[in-house]
Amino acid sequence: MAEPVAIVTGAGRGIGRAVAVELARRGYRLALVSRTDTELQQTARTCGGGDVQVGDVGDPTSVDQIVEQVLGKLGRVDALVNCAGAVFMRSVEQLTLDEWRQTLDTNLGSIFYFCRRLWPAWRRQGGGVVVNVSSYAARDPFEGLGAYGAAKAGVNLLSLALAREGAAIGVRVHTVAPAATETAMFRSLLTPQQFPSERTLDPAAVARVLVQCVCGDLECTSGEIIHVHKSV
Repeated sequence: MAEPVAIVTGAGRGIGRAVAVELARRGYRLALVSRTDTELQQTARTCGGGDVQVGDVGDPTSVDQIVEQVLGKLGRVDALVNCAGAVFMRSVEQLTLDEWRQTLDTNLGSIFYFCRRLWPAWRRQGGGVVVNVSSYAARDPFEGLGAYGAAKAGVNLLSLALAREGAAIGVRVHTVAPAATETAMFRSLLTPQQFPSERTLDPAAVARVLVQCVCGDLECTSGEIIHVHKSV
């Protein structure tokens, strides 16, 4: 069989780039998705190739176009790894309506948009796998991350529902919820003085757990939330 195909959202940097690198090592053909072409091109070079798809995962029309192009170019999709995220550290009275909608659409809506579009393909193929990046913020958010935590809590529940629906057609759905991870997104919120680097996770360590889900090493965790944190 031809090499399997994985769509990785948020692939321009952070956990998404680390996942792409790890999947490339395991022989996956990659569709790399984010809103920034230059970052995706760097990821593609690091991975030794990849189908670059610039788009907004929070926009269902954009997601439909991405999936159509990937299926047309690569012929199939075996895995979807949802790493794209948006976060604003704001109190409820500071958060704008646009920021609220972007938080929900990017973190939660994008998963629904991709799965809705890919489900028929997986039904025809006889299976697939989804791995969603949640967060410790879903159960214990920093002050000002109420919207982000709510979106990630939605990810946890949607993932469980999708895992139950997917079982009948061979689709596994996994949720990985890392604690604070050393990414540009996290550092846009808190400086190393506010949250020391020795307390954060390495994106590559988180990526290895995600890829274990993709490749079946953790296949029995479909529907579960895997919390990833530093040893204490």
